[in-house]
Amino acid sequence: MALALRCLRPLPALLLRSSPAVARGLPPAPLPGGCSRCVQHLLLSRQLATKKAKGKGQSQAKVNISAALVEDIINLEETSEDMQAVIEALKEDFSRNLNVRTSPGALDHITVVTKDGKFPLNQLGQISQKSPQLLTVNMTSFPESTAAAAKAIRESGMNLNPEVDGTVIRVPVPKVTREHRESLAKLAKQSTNKSKEALRKVRSKSITQVKKSKNKVSEDTIWLLEKQIQQMADEAAAEMDKLLAAKTKELLG
Repeated sequence: MALALRCLRPLPALLLRSSPAVARGLPPAPLPGGCSRCVQHLLLSRQLATKKAKGKGQSQAKVNISAALVEDIINLEETSEDMQAVIEALKEDFSRNLNVRTSPGALDHITVVTKDGKFPLNQLGQISQKSPQLLTVNMTSFPESTAAAAKAIRESGMNLNPEVDGTVIRVPVPKVTREHRESLAKLAKQSTNKSKEALRKVRSKSITQVKKSKNKVSEDTIWLLEKQIQQMADEAAAEMDKLLAAKTKELLG
């Protein structure tokens, strides 16, 4: 890899000035093999995109390091996939749990804790809609889990108050009030905050992995990889904010 990188053209001076070592007036730290210019070549795939810094009107450099050039340090594609998985989980949560109207399908995902383990409600009972204001869950196949299922529905955060009648759970569907809409909007905000916390864990894990290579690669390489990971996390968080804004608008009408 080092041999291949030595063959690349030197970077323009603009890129070199952006590294922390150069900014301090120091030469770039050498990579293994004694090539002091390898770190410069490693950054060949870095693309500059200028944008106004908040409140400062300054331009900021956007790092875009080729994943193939740093695959022996970190798998950036895997980091990106982990962050995208957090976003997809938030989308699914919004779709399943935060709807103004309650339908039979809205209960499917509810997890019921039984003595034999955790199961989705639709695997334990038959869910049906008797009227626009009433859902029922027939627990005939697993009568011993009726109480647990009713508890799971009550604690689902969907503002439901189930009533047990033998092995049948009746679930009145509340009218869509302003208070209910606002409650759902608050839940959407809470879900987004939890997702952002999961995103921060992905970011921290990746940065920790990068720092493990600090004795093998230059300071510039570590700095730029950390910046790249932070950018990925910022973009994912921005997408979550857009999802939250859209869901809030949908819920509040």
